[in-house]
Amino acid sequence: MIEQDVEPKEELIGTPSDQYDGPWKEAIEHYFPEFMVFYFPDASAEIDWSKEHVFLDQELRAVVQDAELGTRFVDRLVRVNVLGGDERLIYIHLEVQGTKQAEFAQRLFTYNYRIYDRYKRPAASLAVLADEHKEWKPTSFGFSVLGFKLGIEFPIAKLTDYEDKLDELLASDNAFGLITAAHILTQQTRKHEKKRYEAKRRLIRILYKRHWGKQRVIKLFAILDWLMQLPEWLNNQIRQEIKTIEERENVRYITSIERMGIAEGLATGRAEGLVEGESRLLRRLLEHRFGALPQWATEELSSASEQTLEAWGEAILTAPTLEAVFNTDATR
Repeated sequence: MIEQDVEPKEELIGTPSDQYDGPWKEAIEHYFPEFMVFYFPDASAEIDWSKEHVFLDQELRAVVQDAELGTRFVDRLVRVNVLGGDERLIYIHLEVQGTKQAEFAQRLFTYNYRIYDRYKRPAASLAVLADEHKEWKPTSFGFSVLGFKLGIEFPIAKLTDYEDKLDELLASDNAFGLITAAHILTQQTRKHEKKRYEAKRRLIRILYKRHWGKQRVIKLFAILDWLMQLPEWLNNQIRQEIKTIEERENVRYITSIERMGIAEGLATGRAEGLVEGESRLLRRLLEHRFGALPQWATEELSSASEQTLEAWGEAILTAPTLEAVFNTDATR
């Protein structure tokens, strides 16, 4: 049985607390073959998975830096090899789009051409539409003038199409079955923290029922935990639930993972004799939990002493907000 904390009055969870871009970027990088199989099985079947695939995010930023046409959760550029044919080396441009935007298809058209222009190799643009507008499904962009025609057609995966298939998602051995379910449940519980807690607890239980390896469980938990934000009093209940599961299953996967990560990282920094190493590690941990850091937090990290960094590292374990880690007020 979970020890129940005294429950404060339920507060609404607003969209500013929800983070989608970081978890999606992490998930795609760690489970790219599964991503392709899950959302784009026909395209996946043409890729030579025996060859290395390479993410080229810095190159993508250089290609499109002056062609910003709206925001999105995530965009990635991946170099892969395809089976057979002459054009074995190609590029895949992925977009995870979180909002309905009139210029979305135009952006894919622009980015696709610029990628081709840079590498002179075929480039496939693929889109996951993670917004909540069920009927919005752009798949093409182009124009015709004076007998001239130019355009693209691109495959999409629409996450709202999976809303009636939650049981299938949760039974899937593909990582993106669980991630898709988590994304949908995060959207559906945006205003209800107790419902989100119940959904998150259900997903964590499924993690253990799948009998996956330790590292897969840890990584998927990190993605779910990042995606499904909860207030600290409910996070405490989640931790107790995990502890109960791991005691029953006689495993130790998640209960100490945050503390282990901090301890190992700080030890590495000291071994290097560099406070900068500790600062870089702490920044990664903060970004993992709270998202992109504001300028004031970056400045604090760059000027902190070793003792201060260690204190902040311990604070990450229990602090409900970024400001609480640094012991500053929220208006700083």
